[in-house]
Amino acid sequence: MGVTGSTGPVMDRDEVDRALARLGAEHEAIETSLLALQDHAGRRLLEGAELTGVTQERWTATEASITLLWTYFDAYTDALRTARDIRSRRRWSSREDLVELTELLNGDSVTVAGSATATANAPTLHGGPTKLSERYSLAALVDRMNELYATSLDMVVAADAVWSALPARIDLLAAELQRTRRLAHSVGVRPGEHPAGDDLERITRILTKLREQVVSDPLAFWVAAEGSSAPGGGRPDTTVYDREARALDDVRREIDAVLTVRQDAETRIVKLRDLLSRADRTLAEARTARGEVLAKIAATEVPVVSGPPTVLQEQLAAAAEYRRQAQWHRLSPLLESLEEKAEDELLRARESLTAVTAPLAVRAELRGRLDAYKAKVARHGFAEDTLLVERYEKARRMLWSAPCDLRAAEQAVLRYQHAAAELLGGGPRVPGQGVPEDDRRGPGA
Repeated sequence: MGVTGSTGPVMDRDEVDRALARLGAEHEAIETSLLALQDHAGRRLLEGAELTGVTQERWTATEASITLLWTYFDAYTDALRTARDIRSRRRWSSREDLVELTELLNGDSVTVAGSATATANAPTLHGGPTKLSERYSLAALVDRMNELYATSLDMVVAADAVWSALPARIDLLAAELQRTRRLAHSVGVRPGEHPAGDDLERITRILTKLREQVVSDPLAFWVAAEGSSAPGGGRPDTTVYDREARALDDVRREIDAVLTVRQDAETRIVKLRDLLSRADRTLAEARTARGEVLAKIAATEVPVVSGPPTVLQEQLAAAAEYRRQAQWHRLSPLLESLEEKAEDELLRARESLTAVTAPLAVRAELRGRLDAYKAKVARHGFAEDTLLVERYEKARRMLWSAPCDLRAAEQAVLRYQHAAAELLGGGPRVPGQGVPEDDRRGPGA
Protein backbone atom coordinates (compact mmCIF):
# COMPACT_ATOMS: atom_id res chain seq x y z
CA MET A 1 0.00 0.00 0.00
CA GLY A 2 1.49 3.36 -1.06
CA VAL A 3 2.15 6.35 1.13
CA THR A 4 -0.80 8.75 1.28
CA GLY A 5 -1.30 12.33 2.40
CA SER A 6 -4.30 14.57 3.04
CA THR A 7 -4.88 14.88 -0.72
CA GLY A 8 -4.47 11.18 -1.51
CA PRO A 9 -1.44 9.18 -2.61
CA VAL A 10 1.83 11.09 -2.48
CA MET A 11 3.21 11.82 -5.93
CA ASP A 12 6.61 10.47 -6.87
CA ARG A 13 9.33 12.54 -8.48
CA ASP A 14 8.32 11.67 -12.06
CA GLU A 15 4.69 12.56 -11.40
CA VAL A 16 5.74 15.85 -9.85
CA ASP A 17 7.95 16.69 -12.81
CA ARG A 18 5.21 15.85 -15.29
CA ALA A 19 2.67 17.93 -13.33
CA LEU A 20 5.05 20.90 -13.17
CA ALA A 21 5.68 20.69 -16.92
CA ARG A 22 1.94 20.57 -17.64
CA LEU A 23 1.19 23.44 -15.28
CA GLY A 24 4.03 25.45 -16.78
CA ALA A 25 2.60 25.01 -20.27
CA GLU A 26 -0.84 26.01 -19.02
CA HIS A 27 0.67 29.04 -17.31
CA GLU A 28 2.31 30.17 -20.53
CA ALA A 29 -0.90 29.67 -22.55
CA ILE A 30 -2.99 31.54 -19.98
CA GLU A 31 -0.53 34.41 -19.86
CA THR A 32 -0.54 34.69 -23.66
CA SER A 33 -4.34 34.72 -23.74
CA LEU A 34 -4.61 37.32 -20.98
CA LEU A 35 -2.10 39.60 -22.67
CA ALA A 36 -3.99 39.25 -25.97
CA LEU A 37 -7.25 40.09 -24.20
CA GLN A 38 -5.62 43.06 -22.50
CA ASP A 39 -4.38 44.33 -25.86
CA HIS A 40 -7.60 43.55 -27.76
CA ALA A 41 -8.87 46.55 -29.75
CA GLY A 42 -12.40 45.89 -28.58
CA ARG A 43 -11.38 45.98 -24.93
CA ARG A 44 -9.55 49.27 -25.41
CA LEU A 45 -12.59 50.76 -27.13
CA LEU A 46 -14.89 49.56 -24.37
CA GLU A 47 -12.57 50.99 -21.74
CA GLY A 48 -12.75 54.48 -23.25
CA ALA A 49 -16.36 54.54 -24.45
CA GLU A 50 -19.40 56.12 -22.85
CA LEU A 51 -21.59 53.05 -22.70
CA THR A 52 -25.30 52.62 -22.09
CA GLY A 53 -27.85 49.86 -21.79
CA VAL A 54 -26.94 46.20 -21.89
CA THR A 55 -23.37 46.94 -22.98
CA GLN A 56 -22.76 49.08 -19.92
CA GLU A 57 -24.09 46.33 -17.65
CA ARG A 58 -22.03 43.59 -19.27
CA TRP A 59 -18.87 45.70 -19.47
CA THR A 60 -19.07 46.44 -15.74
CA ALA A 61 -19.16 42.70 -15.08
CA THR A 62 -16.48 42.00 -17.69
CA GLU A 63 -14.10 44.58 -16.25
CA ALA A 64 -14.47 42.93 -12.86
CA SER A 65 -13.89 39.54 -14.47
CA ILE A 66 -10.69 40.71 -16.17
CA THR A 67 -9.43 42.18 -12.89
CA LEU A 68 -10.22 38.93 -11.14
CA LEU A 69 -8.55 36.98 -13.93
CA TRP A 70 -5.26 38.75 -13.27
CA THR A 71 -5.67 38.18 -9.55
CA TYR A 72 -6.21 34.47 -10.18
CA PHE A 73 -3.29 34.38 -12.57
CA ASP A 74 -0.98 36.04 -10.05
CA ALA A 75 -2.03 33.49 -7.42
CA TYR A 76 -1.50 30.69 -9.92
CA THR A 77 1.94 32.10 -10.78
CA ASP A 78 2.93 32.31 -7.11
CA ALA A 79 1.80 28.74 -6.44
CA LEU A 80 3.66 27.44 -9.48
CA ARG A 81 6.80 29.34 -8.47
CA THR A 82 6.60 27.92 -4.94
CA ALA A 83 6.24 24.39 -6.31
CA ARG A 84 9.21 24.86 -8.60
CA ASP A 85 11.30 26.23 -5.73
CA ILE A 86 10.50 23.19 -3.59
CA ARG A 87 11.33 20.83 -6.43
CA SER A 88 14.62 22.58 -7.12
CA ARG A 89 15.92 22.21 -3.53
CA ARG A 90 17.50 18.90 -4.31
CA ARG A 91 17.84 16.60 -7.27
CA TRP A 92 16.12 13.73 -5.50
CA SER A 93 13.25 15.22 -3.56
CA SER A 94 12.76 13.96 -0.02
CA ARG A 95 9.55 12.40 1.19
CA GLU A 96 8.68 15.62 3.01
CA ASP A 97 9.20 17.60 -0.22
CA LEU A 98 7.01 15.18 -2.17
CA VAL A 99 4.24 15.41 0.44
CA GLU A 100 4.42 19.20 0.31
CA LEU A 101 4.45 19.19 -3.50
CA THR A 102 1.50 16.79 -3.64
CA GLU A 103 -0.47 19.06 -1.32
CA LEU A 104 0.48 22.12 -3.36
CA LEU A 105 -0.17 20.61 -6.78
CA ASN A 106 -3.31 18.57 -6.02
CA GLY A 107 -4.88 20.14 -2.96
CA ASP A 108 -6.83 23.34 -2.37
CA SER A 109 -3.62 25.14 -1.69
CA VAL A 110 -4.24 28.46 -3.44
CA THR A 111 -6.04 31.22 -1.55
CA VAL A 112 -7.33 34.09 -3.69
CA ALA A 113 -8.32 37.32 -2.02
CA GLY A 114 -10.31 39.45 -4.47
CA SER A 115 -11.42 43.05 -4.04
CA ALA A 116 -15.00 43.57 -2.98
CA THR A 117 -15.81 45.30 -6.28
CA ALA A 118 -14.31 42.57 -8.43
CA THR A 119 -15.90 39.66 -6.62
CA ALA A 120 -19.22 41.46 -6.46
CA ASN A 121 -19.43 42.03 -10.22
CA ALA A 122 -17.66 39.01 -11.68
CA PRO A 123 -19.74 35.89 -12.40
CA THR A 124 -19.21 32.96 -10.06
CA LEU A 125 -18.24 29.50 -11.19
CA HIS A 126 -21.50 27.80 -10.26
CA GLY A 127 -23.76 30.80 -9.83
CA GLY A 128 -23.45 30.75 -6.03
CA PRO A 129 -22.77 33.66 -3.69
CA THR A 130 -19.51 35.54 -4.11
CA LYS A 131 -16.79 35.51 -1.46
CA LEU A 132 -14.02 37.94 -0.58
CA SER A 133 -11.53 35.05 -0.60
CA GLU A 134 -11.64 31.51 -1.91
CA ARG A 135 -9.40 28.45 -1.87
CA TYR A 136 -8.72 26.55 -5.08
CA SER A 137 -6.66 23.70 -6.34
CA LEU A 138 -4.49 24.62 -9.30
CA ALA A 139 -6.75 22.60 -11.63
CA ALA A 140 -9.89 24.31 -10.30
CA LEU A 141 -8.19 27.67 -10.60
CA VAL A 142 -7.42 26.98 -14.26
CA ASP A 143 -11.07 26.03 -14.85
CA ARG A 144 -12.19 29.23 -13.16
CA MET A 145 -9.83 31.34 -15.27
CA ASN A 146 -10.99 29.59 -18.45
CA GLU A 147 -14.60 30.36 -17.60
CA LEU A 148 -13.95 34.03 -16.85
CA TYR A 149 -11.75 34.37 -19.91
CA ALA A 150 -14.41 32.87 -22.21
CA THR A 151 -17.20 35.14 -20.95
CA SER A 152 -14.95 38.21 -21.05
CA LEU A 153 -13.66 37.47 -24.53
CA ASP A 154 -17.19 36.78 -25.77
CA MET A 155 -18.34 40.20 -24.63
CA VAL A 156 -15.29 42.00 -26.03
CA VAL A 157 -15.42 40.20 -29.39
CA ALA A 158 -19.17 40.81 -29.77
CA ALA A 159 -18.85 44.53 -29.09
CA ASP A 160 -15.84 44.82 -31.40
CA ALA A 161 -17.66 42.94 -34.17
CA VAL A 162 -20.62 45.33 -34.02
CA TRP A 163 -18.35 48.38 -33.92
CA SER A 164 -16.32 47.03 -36.84
CA ALA A 165 -19.38 46.32 -38.97
CA LEU A 166 -22.10 48.85 -38.34
CA PRO A 167 -20.70 52.38 -37.78
CA ALA A 168 -18.65 52.33 -40.99
CA ARG A 169 -21.61 51.03 -42.98
CA ILE A 170 -23.88 53.63 -41.41
CA ASP A 171 -21.38 56.36 -42.30
CA LEU A 172 -21.24 55.19 -45.92
CA LEU A 173 -25.02 55.11 -46.08
CA ALA A 174 -25.19 58.56 -44.47
CA ALA A 175 -22.79 59.91 -47.10
CA GLU A 176 -24.95 58.44 -49.84
CA LEU A 177 -27.97 59.92 -48.09
CA GLN A 178 -26.42 63.40 -48.20
CA ARG A 179 -25.67 63.06 -51.91
CA THR A 180 -29.24 61.95 -52.52
CA ARG A 181 -30.59 64.87 -50.48
CA ARG A 182 -28.58 67.37 -52.53
CA LEU A 183 -29.78 65.75 -55.73
CA ALA A 184 -33.36 65.74 -54.47
CA HIS A 185 -33.14 69.42 -53.57
CA SER A 186 -31.89 70.22 -57.07
CA VAL A 187 -35.06 68.77 -58.61
CA GLY A 188 -37.43 70.29 -56.08
CA VAL A 189 -37.94 67.22 -53.88
CA ARG A 190 -38.17 68.76 -50.42
CA PRO A 191 -39.73 67.79 -47.09
CA GLY A 192 -43.35 68.81 -46.86
CA GLU A 193 -43.62 69.12 -50.64
CA HIS A 194 -42.91 65.60 -51.83
CA PRO A 195 -43.18 62.18 -50.11
CA ALA A 196 -39.61 61.34 -51.10
CA GLY A 197 -38.41 64.47 -49.29
CA ASP A 198 -40.23 63.35 -46.15
CA ASP A 199 -38.67 59.89 -46.51
CA LEU A 200 -35.19 61.41 -46.69
CA GLU A 201 -35.81 63.36 -43.48
CA ARG A 202 -37.04 60.22 -41.73
CA ILE A 203 -34.05 58.16 -42.91
CA THR A 204 -31.69 60.91 -41.71
CA ARG A 205 -33.21 60.90 -38.23
CA ILE A 206 -33.16 57.12 -37.96
CA LEU A 207 -29.55 56.78 -39.14
CA THR A 208 -28.38 59.47 -36.73
CA LYS A 209 -30.10 57.76 -33.82
CA LEU A 210 -28.94 54.33 -34.97
CA ARG A 211 -25.29 55.38 -35.03
CA GLU A 212 -25.52 56.86 -31.55
CA GLN A 213 -27.08 53.66 -30.23
CA VAL A 214 -24.53 51.43 -31.96
CA VAL A 215 -21.63 53.41 -30.52
CA SER A 216 -22.97 53.54 -26.97
CA ASP A 217 -24.68 50.14 -26.78
CA PRO A 218 -23.21 47.77 -29.40
CA LEU A 219 -24.45 44.62 -27.68
CA ALA A 220 -28.03 45.75 -28.29
CA PHE A 221 -27.23 45.02 -31.95
CA TRP A 222 -25.66 41.60 -31.45
CA VAL A 223 -27.42 38.32 -32.25
CA ALA A 224 -25.75 35.38 -30.54
CA ALA A 225 -25.50 32.18 -32.55
CA GLU A 226 -27.75 29.45 -31.22
CA GLY A 227 -25.89 26.44 -29.89
CA SER A 228 -22.47 28.07 -30.25
CA SER A 229 -20.12 28.04 -27.25
CA ALA A 230 -17.24 29.76 -29.03
CA PRO A 231 -16.47 33.31 -27.82
CA GLY A 232 -18.00 35.85 -30.17
CA GLY A 233 -20.29 33.33 -31.82
CA GLY A 234 -22.98 35.37 -33.54
CA ARG A 235 -23.43 38.28 -35.90
CA PRO A 236 -24.27 42.00 -35.84
CA ASP A 237 -27.99 42.73 -36.11
CA THR A 238 -28.35 44.87 -39.24
CA THR A 239 -32.15 44.83 -39.40
CA VAL A 240 -32.64 48.58 -38.95
CA TYR A 241 -29.69 49.43 -41.20
CA ASP A 242 -30.91 47.13 -43.98
CA ARG A 243 -34.43 48.55 -43.79
CA GLU A 244 -33.23 52.13 -44.14
CA ALA A 245 -30.81 51.17 -46.90
CA ARG A 246 -33.72 49.71 -48.86
CA ALA A 247 -35.78 52.82 -48.17
CA LEU A 248 -32.96 55.02 -49.48
CA ASP A 249 -32.72 52.86 -52.60
CA ASP A 250 -36.43 53.40 -53.20
CA VAL A 251 -36.05 57.16 -52.80
CA ARG A 252 -33.01 57.18 -55.07
CA ARG A 253 -34.97 55.39 -57.79
CA GLU A 254 -37.72 57.96 -57.44
CA ILE A 255 -35.20 60.79 -57.71
CA ASP A 256 -33.69 59.13 -60.77
CA ALA A 257 -37.15 59.02 -62.30
CA VAL A 258 -37.54 62.74 -61.63
CA LEU A 259 -34.14 63.39 -63.21
CA THR A 260 -35.22 61.41 -66.25
CA VAL A 261 -38.31 63.60 -66.42
CA ARG A 262 -36.11 66.69 -66.38
CA GLN A 263 -34.09 65.36 -69.30
CA ASP A 264 -37.02 64.09 -71.36
CA ALA A 265 -39.77 66.51 -70.35
CA GLU A 266 -39.87 68.53 -73.57
CA THR A 267 -39.92 65.43 -75.77
CA ARG A 268 -42.66 63.82 -73.71
CA ILE A 269 -44.79 66.97 -73.70
CA VAL A 270 -44.46 67.26 -77.50
CA LYS A 271 -45.46 63.62 -77.85
CA LEU A 272 -48.46 64.20 -75.59
CA ARG A 273 -49.55 67.18 -77.69
CA ASP A 274 -49.30 65.01 -80.78
CA LEU A 275 -51.33 62.19 -79.19
CA LEU A 276 -54.09 64.53 -78.06
CA SER A 277 -54.08 66.27 -81.45
CA ARG A 278 -54.46 62.94 -83.24
CA ALA A 279 -57.28 62.00 -80.88
CA ASP A 280 -59.02 65.33 -81.58
CA ARG A 281 -58.64 64.88 -85.35
CA THR A 282 -59.97 61.33 -85.12
CA LEU A 283 -62.98 62.49 -83.11
CA ALA A 284 -63.59 65.28 -85.63
CA GLU A 285 -63.42 62.72 -88.42
CA ALA A 286 -65.86 60.53 -86.49
CA ARG A 287 -68.30 63.43 -86.10
CA THR A 288 -68.08 64.19 -89.82
CA ALA A 289 -68.55 60.52 -90.64
CA ARG A 290 -71.58 60.35 -88.36
CA GLY A 291 -73.22 63.17 -90.27
CA GLU A 292 -72.46 61.38 -93.52
CA VAL A 293 -73.91 58.13 -92.21
CA LEU A 294 -77.07 59.82 -91.00
CA ALA A 295 -77.47 61.41 -94.43
CA LYS A 296 -76.65 58.34 -96.54
CA ILE A 297 -77.86 55.36 -94.50
CA ALA A 298 -81.52 54.97 -93.62
CA ALA A 299 -82.98 53.40 -90.46
CA THR A 300 -79.58 53.08 -88.74
CA GLU A 301 -78.70 53.87 -85.13
CA VAL A 302 -75.39 55.71 -85.13
CA PRO A 303 -73.62 56.26 -81.78
CA VAL A 304 -73.09 59.83 -80.63
CA VAL A 305 -69.50 61.07 -80.82
CA SER A 306 -68.44 63.06 -77.76
CA GLY A 307 -66.08 65.98 -77.92
CA PRO A 308 -62.46 65.93 -76.71
CA PRO A 309 -62.10 66.12 -72.90
CA THR A 310 -60.90 69.58 -71.94
CA VAL A 311 -59.39 68.28 -68.70
CA LEU A 312 -56.55 66.62 -70.61
CA GLN A 313 -55.68 69.87 -72.34
CA GLU A 314 -55.75 71.64 -68.98
CA GLN A 315 -53.44 69.02 -67.47
CA LEU A 316 -51.11 69.32 -70.46
CA ALA A 317 -50.96 73.08 -69.93
CA ALA A 318 -50.18 72.47 -66.25
CA ALA A 319 -47.38 70.08 -67.25
CA ALA A 320 -45.86 72.72 -69.51
CA GLU A 321 -46.05 75.22 -66.65
CA TYR A 322 -44.35 72.79 -64.25
CA ARG A 323 -41.58 72.38 -66.78
CA ARG A 324 -41.08 76.13 -67.11
CA GLN A 325 -40.91 76.45 -63.32
CA ALA A 326 -38.59 73.41 -62.99
CA GLN A 327 -41.04 71.66 -60.66
CA TRP A 328 -39.83 68.26 -61.77
CA HIS A 329 -41.22 66.38 -58.78
CA ARG A 330 -44.72 67.59 -59.70
CA LEU A 331 -44.20 67.09 -63.42
CA SER A 332 -43.11 63.44 -63.11
CA PRO A 333 -46.38 61.92 -61.84
CA LEU A 334 -48.45 64.26 -64.01
CA LEU A 335 -46.67 63.18 -67.19
CA GLU A 336 -47.07 59.50 -66.32
CA SER A 337 -50.79 59.98 -65.76
CA LEU A 338 -51.20 62.08 -68.90
CA GLU A 339 -49.39 59.59 -71.10
CA GLU A 340 -51.71 56.81 -70.01
CA LYS A 341 -54.82 58.97 -70.43
CA ALA A 342 -53.71 60.28 -73.83
CA GLU A 343 -53.22 56.75 -75.16
CA ASP A 344 -56.66 55.82 -73.85
CA GLU A 345 -58.17 58.92 -75.44
CA LEU A 346 -56.68 58.10 -78.85
CA LEU A 347 -57.97 54.53 -78.57
CA ARG A 348 -61.43 55.82 -77.65
CA ALA A 349 -61.43 58.17 -80.63
CA ARG A 350 -60.47 55.37 -83.00
CA GLU A 351 -63.17 53.12 -81.57
CA SER A 352 -65.73 55.92 -82.05
CA LEU A 353 -64.67 56.35 -85.67
CA THR A 354 -64.94 52.61 -86.27
CA ALA A 355 -68.38 52.47 -84.65
CA VAL A 356 -69.90 55.36 -86.62
CA THR A 357 -68.46 54.26 -89.97
CA ALA A 358 -69.60 50.65 -89.61
CA PRO A 359 -72.74 51.19 -91.79
CA LEU A 360 -70.62 52.77 -94.53
CA ALA A 361 -68.29 49.79 -94.35
CA VAL A 362 -71.24 47.43 -94.75
CA ARG A 363 -72.49 49.42 -97.76
CA ALA A 364 -69.01 49.35 -99.31
CA GLU A 365 -68.82 45.58 -98.81
CA LEU A 366 -72.22 45.10 -100.49
CA ARG A 367 -71.17 47.31 -103.40
CA GLY A 368 -67.99 45.33 -103.84
CA ARG A 369 -69.82 42.02 -103.70
CA LEU A 370 -72.39 43.17 -106.27
CA ASP A 371 -69.73 44.32 -108.74
CA ALA A 372 -67.70 41.16 -108.21
CA TYR A 373 -70.64 38.94 -109.09
CA LYS A 374 -71.44 41.11 -112.10
CA ALA A 375 -67.88 40.59 -113.34
CA LYS A 376 -68.19 36.83 -112.80
CA VAL A 377 -71.42 36.67 -114.77
CA ALA A 378 -69.84 38.69 -117.58
CA ARG A 379 -66.91 36.24 -117.78
CA HIS A 380 -69.41 33.44 -118.40
CA GLY A 381 -71.24 35.38 -121.14
CA PHE A 382 -74.44 36.19 -119.25
CA ALA A 383 -73.99 39.95 -118.92
CA GLU A 384 -77.09 40.66 -121.02
CA ASP A 385 -79.43 38.28 -119.21
CA THR A 386 -82.66 40.18 -118.57
CA LEU A 387 -83.29 38.86 -115.04
CA LEU A 388 -79.73 39.48 -113.97
CA VAL A 389 -79.72 42.98 -115.44
CA GLU A 390 -82.97 43.79 -113.71
CA ARG A 391 -81.84 42.51 -110.32
CA TYR A 392 -78.43 44.14 -110.67
CA GLU A 393 -79.91 47.54 -111.45
CA LYS A 394 -82.33 47.28 -108.55
CA ALA A 395 -79.55 46.42 -106.09
CA ARG A 396 -77.32 49.10 -107.56
CA ARG A 397 -79.98 51.81 -107.22
CA MET A 398 -80.43 50.89 -103.56
CA LEU A 399 -76.72 50.92 -102.81
CA TRP A 400 -75.94 54.13 -104.69
CA SER A 401 -78.94 56.13 -103.49
CA ALA A 402 -79.23 58.19 -100.33
CA PRO A 403 -80.44 57.42 -97.83
CA CYS A 404 -79.58 53.77 -98.36
CA ASP A 405 -81.68 51.09 -96.68
CA LEU A 406 -78.95 48.57 -95.86
CA ARG A 407 -81.28 45.70 -95.01
CA ALA A 408 -83.23 46.06 -98.26
CA ALA A 409 -80.02 46.54 -100.24
CA GLU A 410 -78.51 43.40 -98.75
CA GLN A 411 -81.58 41.38 -99.74
CA ALA A 412 -81.38 42.79 -103.26
CA VAL A 413 -77.71 41.75 -103.52
CA LEU A 414 -78.57 38.27 -102.24
CA ARG A 415 -81.34 37.93 -104.85
CA TYR A 416 -78.87 38.90 -107.57
CA GLN A 417 -76.39 36.32 -106.28
CA HIS A 418 -79.14 33.68 -106.24
CA ALA A 419 -80.17 34.40 -109.80
CA ALA A 420 -76.55 34.38 -110.98
CA ALA A 421 -75.92 31.06 -109.27
CA GLU A 422 -78.95 29.41 -110.87
CA LEU A 423 -78.01 30.74 -114.28
CA LEU A 424 -74.46 29.47 -113.92
CA GLY A 425 -75.76 26.03 -112.89
CA GLY A 426 -74.52 26.30 -109.31
CA GLY A 427 -74.94 23.69 -106.61
CA PRO A 428 -77.31 23.57 -103.66
CA ARG A 429 -78.47 26.78 -102.09
CA VAL A 430 -77.30 28.16 -98.78
CA PRO A 431 -79.88 27.29 -96.12
CA GLY A 432 -81.90 30.27 -94.98
CA GLN A 433 -80.54 32.64 -97.59
CA GLY A 434 -81.48 31.17 -100.92
CA VAL A 435 -77.90 31.63 -102.07
CA PRO A 436 -76.06 28.80 -103.81
CA GLU A 437 -73.05 27.38 -102.01
CA ASP A 438 -70.94 28.30 -105.01
CA ASP A 439 -71.82 31.94 -104.38
CA ARG A 440 -70.65 31.73 -100.76
CA ARG A 441 -67.20 30.85 -102.02
CA GLY A 442 -67.01 34.29 -103.67
CA PRO A 443 -67.03 35.58 -107.19
CA GLY A 444 -63.56 34.34 -107.95
CA ALA A 445 -64.51 30.65 -107.63
